Amino acid sequence: MARRFSRATLTIIAIVVVLAIAIFFGVYHLLHRAQPFALGEHCQVRTPAGTLDLEIEQAQVAATIAAVADRRGMPERAVEIAYVTAIQESKMLNLPFGDRDSVGVFQQRPSQGWGTVEQLQDPVYATRKFFAALAKVKNYQKLPLHEAAQAVQRSADGSAYAQHEADAVILADAFTGRAAKAVHCWYPVPEKPAPSQPGKARQELVRTLGRAAGDGEVIKASSTRRGWLIAAWSVANAKRYGLREVRYAGVTWRSATGHDGWRADTRPAAAGGVQIT
Repeated sequence: MARRFSRATLTIIAIVVVLAIAIFFGVYHLLHRAQPFALGEHCQVRTPAGTLDLEIEQAQVAATIAAVADRRGMPERAVEIAYVTAIQESKMLNLPFGDRDSVGVFQQRPSQGWGTVEQLQDPVYATRKFFAALAKVKNYQKLPLHEAAQAVQRSADGSAYAQHEADAVILADAFTGRAAKAVHCWYPVPEKPAPSQPGKARQELVRTLGRAAGDGEVIKASSTRRGWLIAAWSVANAKRYGLREVRYAGVTWRSATGHDGWRADTRPAAAGGVQIT
């Protein structure tokens, strides 16, 4: 009788253990699949100067500003000035509205000759116009950031730009490529994602950064810093173009595990450039 009871008990214990293991792995895989949805969508910028959390649209705007500056040969100081302006004016979002007839990232006004509403809603165009105006400000590189921004914007309270200087330095470190692996984004990836569009991504990068930006499967980079600028731009725009992967300098960012950031890449590196797929 005792032996029967012992066998029955062992059988029950074995069943319970098997069920517990099955439940554990079922929950684990469910949570793993649900993790991107629980995390939502976001970007993080991490440099020696500090860490910032951004919405994906904000990261796209920040990447555009840095790329346009690079194309125009503007110094990093100009990029910081553009960032304090964009943060104060629109929270670095491409707004379709604003004070009076102001629109876009820099809240530029069509009635003041900045361009049409449609043009100013294009962050590339709006950034070009901002830098063209900034370049005309005498000794702007020697001015405090908020004074240089005010010289372009002529807002009601130019001192307000000053509160964003620390964030502007972090953003400039990351998106100009001076800090490596500084930008990563994450968002839920559908079970049946749309086809990746690296060709369209390259076309937009060429429009923003210049014709030397994209040739073939690998986007050429003339320097390590420019490579990280391209890599940051690609990650910020990965959701927009359905990019699955960005590879550069021995590391990889993947959309499926975007929250994990950049990880070591065991495959041969793409020679001299950034690979997007």
